[in-house]
Amino acid sequence: MLNDSYDEFQKMNYFGEKGIPFLFIISFDGTKVHVWQKDEIPEWIKFSVPLLKCVSRKRNSPNNFYFRAFPVSFNKYSESFFKAMDHIKKGNTYLINLTMPTNIELSLTLPQIYEYSKAPYKLLFADRFVCFSPEIFVRINENTIRSFPMKGTIDASYPDAEKVILKDAKETAEHNTIVDLIRNDLSIVARKVSVKRFRYTDHINTNNGRIIQISSEISGILHRKYRKQIGTIFYSLLPAGSVTGAPKEKTVEIIKEIESYDRGYYTGVFGWFDGQNVDSGVMIRFIERENNRFIYKSGGGLTYLSDPVTEYEEMIKKVYVPFS
Repeated sequence: MLNDSYDEFQKMNYFGEKGIPFLFIISFDGTKVHVWQKDEIPEWIKFSVPLLKCVSRKRNSPNNFYFRAFPVSFNKYSESFFKAMDHIKKGNTYLINLTMPTNIELSLTLPQIYEYSKAPYKLLFADRFVCFSPEIFVRINENTIRSFPMKGTIDASYPDAEKVILKDAKETAEHNTIVDLIRNDLSIVARKVSVKRFRYTDHINTNNGRIIQISSEISGILHRKYRKQIGTIFYSLLPAGSVTGAPKEKTVEIIKEIESYDRGYYTGVFGWFDGQNVDSGVMIRFIERENNRFIYKSGGGLTYLSDPVTEYEEMIKKVYVPFS
């Protein structure tokens, strides 16, 4: 995180202490931080989180919807993949989240994507990007903080898909690493940190069929006066472990070295403080406007057990919109 964003994190602390509801949006590298109290949120921002009880609005999918993806070539993906694997072999990282941009063509505008999407965490940022994320970052209720890292994806149509992914050695190792990382992260800001649920499944409907994702729940106890430290808590926990890797600081350096583009807001976080509680999501499942084209950003975690073909296919599988 850079000092330029310091004032915004302090604003989160101030609003939290005063019990003033606010929205916050933080880019992947923490250089762009937006904090607006409830009455000052711009008209060009739309958002939805479970805390507001306004998610998954029942709406039919659009008629004659067109969506086509043009992912980077396997050769280009492989270049970054093997650079990541080289760092893993050298012991610089043992889990790294590698992402890539995919050019897409679609028949809807970003506001229309926002309206039709069915996801727990949705954000429309003017005409720049739309996010429809299934992943919780942290929730704070009273003085309990909970994180829900999501690691592991499989096509639900695959025979015995749920059993297959839960028994897969690579997926298990990856998820174990992230759970351990998040436990360590929460221990920076909380005490009595423990794993409440381990590797549970979520089923997500997409325009390409249903997928299964694996998550865990880790919780801890915050100081009773945590509200005046909300900004400090988020500053300490970011960037999100599930979209970086371990060890986090070194892995972020490697990500910036081997990825071929700027993540920007993708894999950052956004959330809502209602005056008492906090609910936030990781900004995955993300479409961005770049000049006159649309870019979909996606990826997955790599370990020493990773296979480039499988990882490339997973990256492409995550290029979807949550319309059923």
